[in-house]
Amino acid sequence: MHQILPGFSMNPLDSPLKNVIMNDITISEAQQQVDQWIKTVGVKYFSELTNLGILMEEVGELSRLMVRQYGEQSFKESDKGKDLGDEMADVLWVLICLANQTGVDLTTALQQNFEKKNLRDGERHQNNKKLR
Repeated sequence: MHQILPGFSMNPLDSPLKNVIMNDITISEAQQQVDQWIKTVGVKYFSELTNLGILMEEVGELSRLMVRQYGEQSFKESDKGKDLGDEMADVLWVLICLANQTGVDLTTALQQNFEKKNLRDGERHQNNKKLR
């Protein structure tokens, strides 16, 4: 059984973060909110290696759902009721945890990644006959 910290409820609508969670947030705000949640509700971060393992588990759960929803595999009873968005959010959550733990500003990293892709792939995909 989960112990609920004083001032926190298992109902997300009762959460002190409910107003933030319900609105659009920036990547930076998401990093701050995950950090706040971990330090209050979650007590502390798991180690980086543990979170890496958890990330792989979450990607596996997303993969399992994707191959059943979009691939040839059929759903098992245990797969029913799973939500694609929720599985993606689980992956994002753990990725944000890892970024917070390792000092990565995901906003800056994503902006730099766009720049890298534009320089490297600016014309490559346009010239790829396989994509036509």
